[in-house]
Amino acid sequence: MITLKFYCFLCLLATGLLSSGGRLAMAQPSHWNSSGAGGGMVPAMFVFGDSLIDNGNNNDLNSFAKANYFPYGIDFNGGPTGRFSNGYTMVDEIAELLGLPLIPAYSQASDSRDQMVRGVNFASAAAGILDVTGRNFVGRLPFNQQIKNFENSLDQITDNLSASDAAQVLSRSLFFVGMGSNDYLNNYLLPNYPTRNQYNGQQFADLLSKEYTTQLTKLYNLGARKFVLAGIGKMGCIPSILAQGTSGRCSEDVNELILPFNENMRTMINNLSTNLPGSKFVFVNVHNMFQDLLSNARSYGFRVVNRGCCGIGRNRGQVTCLPFQTPCPNRNEYVFWDAFHPTEAVNVLMGRKAFGGTPDFVYPINIQQLANIS
Repeated sequence: MITLKFYCFLCLLATGLLSSGGRLAMAQPSHWNSSGAGGGMVPAMFVFGDSLIDNGNNNDLNSFAKANYFPYGIDFNGGPTGRFSNGYTMVDEIAELLGLPLIPAYSQASDSRDQMVRGVNFASAAAGILDVTGRNFVGRLPFNQQIKNFENSLDQITDNLSASDAAQVLSRSLFFVGMGSNDYLNNYLLPNYPTRNQYNGQQFADLLSKEYTTQLTKLYNLGARKFVLAGIGKMGCIPSILAQGTSGRCSEDVNELILPFNENMRTMINNLSTNLPGSKFVFVNVHNMFQDLLSNARSYGFRVVNRGCCGIGRNRGQVTCLPFQTPCPNRNEYVFWDAFHPTEAVNVLMGRKAFGGTPDFVYPINIQQLANIS
């Protein structure tokens, strides 16, 4: 249900109170300083995505996609939280660099305005751009549902703010979205889905881009202006895919399959920037980051690039990390934590590259530059 306050907020967006560059022509809200509440570079960060950045939203779902058990979180202060990592995710590092606290999961913060004021993480393991993606895991929150959860949270997020102040705070906040991986891993590449028989690689990428554009426009209409979009990494090199072959080499078929999606991302960002007044989009080129990482692993301190730190079978990727399994002791030397996800060391490295990196890793500007745009 749309409340009166939220309706007034949407009216402000529709009636052109946003002036050039998306900046609201009004004074700063009195209890938010010029660099964001509590001294951060932005007022808040809102996170949407899948297991790469989920931090506990699947914990209470009837889902097979969960990580709220040891040894997940073995290096995280507080232990297992639902993060699919031994420690930090990429967005944890970005939040820290922005001067924000770690962003709480929607499932844990949805009843507390005080927890939500600096941002909310809506990401869900097994989620996809397409609603049908990930159904093999049963419970998950597809991107469309994550957007609905954000909409349902707006009154709490902007509590004690006027509609005009709420619009300004949201326009200065960051919206981090990392979607698409599961639409390949847990849809297109699975034999129990008809998708592969319906679309070739380019057609499927185009289908995803069309739906993604609609979804991001919904977020824009709800007040988002500063978007950070993460692409898909070198999926053919993850332990789960390596374990399906016998050569020990990355699957070039899988790596080539996801290239059209990443290429479409740049076009989509350029089109959205043109069509959505006041919007700013940043593309995090995860593919290039992983290519650089795998090519220069030793210089980054990584010694193991082709198997998980925690898992069973070939490349420790045939069965992912099981409850109370003993992981490798030298986790900072591993690129992959389990069959699908990077270690904390990689997440931190990639977060830093996204925050302050060059255009070959983050385009057209980095997150730090985006945060500093008023």
